[in-house]
Amino acid sequence: MKPTPVSGQIGDSPRRADGPQKVRGDFEYSSDLKAAGMLWGATVRSPHPYARIVAIDAAEALALPGVHAVLTHLDVPGTKVYGLEIQDQPVLAIDVVRYWGEAVALVAADHPEHARRAAQAVRVTYEVLKPLTDPELALTDDAPRLHPGGNVTRQVKIRHGDQSAQAEVVVSGEYEVGMQDQAPLGPESGLAIPDGRGGIDLHLATQWLHVDRDQLAGILALPPEKVRLTLAGVGGAFGAREDLSMQAHACLLALRTGRPVKMSYSRPESFVGHVHRHPGKLRYEHGATRDGKLVYVKARVLLDGGAYASSSTAVIANACCFALGPYECPSATVDGWVVYTNNPPCGAMRGFGSVQNCYAHEAQMDKLAAAIGMDPVELRQRNAMKTGSRLITGQVVEGPAPVAELLDRIKAFPLPVEGSGSGRGGGKVDLTQMPGGVSNTTHGEGVRRGVGYAVGFKNVGYSEGFDDYSTARIRLSVANGRPRAEVHTAAAEVGQGLITIQAQIAATELGVTDVVVLDADTQVGSAGSSSASRQTYITGGAVKAACEAVRERVLALAQSEIGRSAGARLERDAVVSADGGLIVTLATLLGDAVVEETREFRPRRTHRLDAATGQANAHLQYAFAAHRAVVDVDTELGLVKVVELATAQDVGKAINPQAVEGQLEGGAAQGLGLAVMEEIQVKDGVIRNASFTDYLLPTILDMPPLLMDILELGDPHSPYGLKGVGEPPTISSGPAIVAAIRAATGRPITRVPVRPQDIVGA
Repeated sequence: MKPTPVSGQIGDSPRRADGPQKVRGDFEYSSDLKAAGMLWGATVRSPHPYARIVAIDAAEALALPGVHAVLTHLDVPGTKVYGLEIQDQPVLAIDVVRYWGEAVALVAADHPEHARRAAQAVRVTYEVLKPLTDPELALTDDAPRLHPGGNVTRQVKIRHGDQSAQAEVVVSGEYEVGMQDQAPLGPESGLAIPDGRGGIDLHLATQWLHVDRDQLAGILALPPEKVRLTLAGVGGAFGAREDLSMQAHACLLALRTGRPVKMSYSRPESFVGHVHRHPGKLRYEHGATRDGKLVYVKARVLLDGGAYASSSTAVIANACCFALGPYECPSATVDGWVVYTNNPPCGAMRGFGSVQNCYAHEAQMDKLAAAIGMDPVELRQRNAMKTGSRLITGQVVEGPAPVAELLDRIKAFPLPVEGSGSGRGGGKVDLTQMPGGVSNTTHGEGVRRGVGYAVGFKNVGYSEGFDDYSTARIRLSVANGRPRAEVHTAAAEVGQGLITIQAQIAATELGVTDVVVLDADTQVGSAGSSSASRQTYITGGAVKAACEAVRERVLALAQSEIGRSAGARLERDAVVSADGGLIVTLATLLGDAVVEETREFRPRRTHRLDAATGQANAHLQYAFAAHRAVVDVDTELGLVKVVELATAQDVGKAINPQAVEGQLEGGAAQGLGLAVMEEIQVKDGVIRNASFTDYLLPTILDMPPLLMDILELGDPHSPYGLKGVGEPPTISSGPAIVAAIRAATGRPITRVPVRPQDIVGA
């Protein structure tokens, strides 16, 4: 293992150890891995979204120079299907392909170009079937059944309060959200190395080492201890790495050939190699009194899960649980479905169901405010959730729920100067900051400014009774005359700064200045997934618990060897008295001794939603954020420039303030992307824009100034009072932008991403 040294305590913003390497281009990502004598793996993929496999002929491929193996589903020794929640996805297609790009066969060769040519030489005969690509049609009895259990992956019903409630003011709307890609810069990649004794070592980029290991053990027909995973450098994730991609394929090829096998997807292949954000169709009806109090909300949520389940069952639960937004409402009727189609598989992505519904419920709140003649912020505050509020699932919100305060804070930010086009300062108009950007498309003709608000929330951590825990091992010893703490967990650092956070916790709890974090691997207990905004909470809790156990042993050792006064603590690499006086240095006290402890951290249990009513204490923690967007819109050309974003978010406790700011900025960028530019174009089941040339991402030229107000109100149930931070910025940023576009244009705008024709069309 290569330890990562980090310094700094809770509340500091120490420089990340991987920062200089990444800036210089020296950081080793999973796609940079290599081993002596390694082969290259390539995947044969389906050119059809739905077809029956008639025959596979590998003879031509095997005859090519440098080719060492061609594998099909017949070569999978163990379980032939896998899945996070439902085991429904073949390792390699068996008799049917269900989406464009599905893996059918594997090739190993001595050069990546040889592997690609061999993959092209594998002859697969298909009986092409008509794909099912409309999720509405998938619900009908006439639709083809894509899986034995039918096309409904999960249905969720929530019934809260009086189901016959009537209201004085009623507004309704239908909304559509396109398919967004996580777009991690690092492709799916890894290196599988056979150990010569039937086992395998896999170095890879993932979000969840242990669930990968357990799935691989079943696929490879090996005991889990013979499948060892080590986290390599991860170039972004955002949910795209929760599912298996190349993991099983590389291992199968390595075990067959007896040589290391590397796989690294191209960018177009990456678009079919991981899941995407679920596109959705949502229908809402809001009823309220004339003075703006919600009476009821009815919602229908339909998500397209694509060909396989992935984490769809959890995503639809989230979409329904948080369908109303962070508002109190005495009556709710929510029906949600996620269905199978022959579109690309969808699963986890930052925001996890709450992104889709936030566009709808916030549009409804604006529509309701207009119908009543009330300021949209005032309407939101009149109905805002607070501590002690009851969710539509019946669960009471414990801890701070500062929805009204967050709205107050973003509204209090001064607005950018009208006509400045650049967010701040006024003066001469910078034409490059107008809609159309540096292309100098407009000089201000037809440009209108709009301001919009949105607020959102979601759960932190796993829900519905899923076993949420993490394991940490802490080792305190003396190295080079100084005390050193080693932190070992299986928590995946995917770019969010988790390594630094773990070190900060250890430095705080043990009072040492030299902390190293070992590579994450499966040689320590599970840490769960780096998802659901949970790692700082759950793995941070495990590191804290293990450090506390080490600290108690050290203080007991000090007591037994030299005696100590009451209130002694660890600080400045020493045991100090209650008044800070030196008792003994840790180097002297420990000598050659090693103090090591392993602890699990388990938060409060949650419970599965009732199938008939959706009632349950289903969630662990809630995180809230609000956004205000200022946009300039060229109403004649349909172009949008986001001039400024402002946000307020309660983070409980900022363990690393700079990292918190980074999460707020990055999350807002992804929210902006979905609002105005990012969409996977799928036609008849085929992705039409599988590249970063055609799939548009926000760049530095698209991102506006972001004003932040970070609250630290504290959660009584979590370590240090912290709350998960990563997902809320993505939830409400986009809806605020779309609200601002509506304000600028006067058009309803019911679909995202917003296209020029949505602004200027008939």
